[in-house]
Amino acid sequence: MKIDFTHHQSAHCENGVVSNLMKHNGFQVSEPMVFGIGSGLLFCYIPFLKVNYAPVFTYRAMPGHIFNRFAKRVGIKVKREKFSNPTAAKKRLDENLAANNPVGLQVGVYNLTYFPDEYRFHFNAHNLVVYGKENDTYLISDPVMENVTTLTSKELEKVRFAKGAMAPKGHIYYPTVFPDKLELESAIVKGIKHTCRDMAAPVPFVGVKGIKTVAKLIRKWPKKLGVKKANHYLGQIVRMQEEIGTGGGGFRYIYGAFLQESGELLKNEELKKLSIEMTEIGDMWRDFALESSRIYKNRSNSIAIDKYDEVATLLESIANREKAFFKKLKKAV
Repeated sequence: MKIDFTHHQSAHCENGVVSNLMKHNGFQVSEPMVFGIGSGLLFCYIPFLKVNYAPVFTYRAMPGHIFNRFAKRVGIKVKREKFSNPTAAKKRLDENLAANNPVGLQVGVYNLTYFPDEYRFHFNAHNLVVYGKENDTYLISDPVMENVTTLTSKELEKVRFAKGAMAPKGHIYYPTVFPDKLELESAIVKGIKHTCRDMAAPVPFVGVKGIKTVAKLIRKWPKKLGVKKANHYLGQIVRMQEEIGTGGGGFRYIYGAFLQESGELLKNEELKKLSIEMTEIGDMWRDFALESSRIYKNRSNSIAIDKYDEVATLLESIANREKAFFKKLKKAV
């Protein structure tokens, strides 16, 4: 049983899954449009949640939020289910495939056999599409991969029921109801306003204030935690920025593409200008990652404290640039 499904590679898994499922159902919606309407752009420091023995730094909305917001704003209904029993989860998946319905799954990355070893770590919020089954092998469209691939029934069960933070619990999801036409114009405005609110949130762990909080922490980590742990935490920021789902720089580039596409659709020249500025901010994030990597890849325990101060200053510059940017973006819509 193989569904006639076209695989499109994307920069980020959740956006890619949504875009691919939309295209399969006859709606040509790009990955940046899904991300922007779904208010996917964010920064959040979550000190109480640990991944790989370091706090979480996220540059995107929590898993599932992008699709839920996108669906609500364009008039789509989405079915979601989680399971305590792998047998029940497999049964529901097979029922959908038999009904010619490709589905999205949330899975753990560590045991994805088609991932290169260096990308297989304990992260349970990856997304992919299952579009068929041949004997005991499932046909997989993972949007971050160039081509389609496969997983055996046992391999798929293992990643669907991965343990740890954000355990997927067999999570399956797919759109069930569509409007005759997607009203993208109003959805774009709602998505932008939501992102502006998130980035201007008056709490120290979210948005621009969250970026400034992390910059202050970077200055303190070497003395407070020691160089080894400080480097581990700094490496976590970069890993979550550049490796886990495209991260800070990549998400800024996707958002810039969203603003460009939205500017053309809404005939709003200011959005086009802001798309260029957001791309420049993405470059700043990449520079921060590069300079940070030079610190934590240095195996010496005698790294000068001023090196941490330098990357903290870079991060503060990014925060100030984003603060001004989102004020202008809010006015533009």
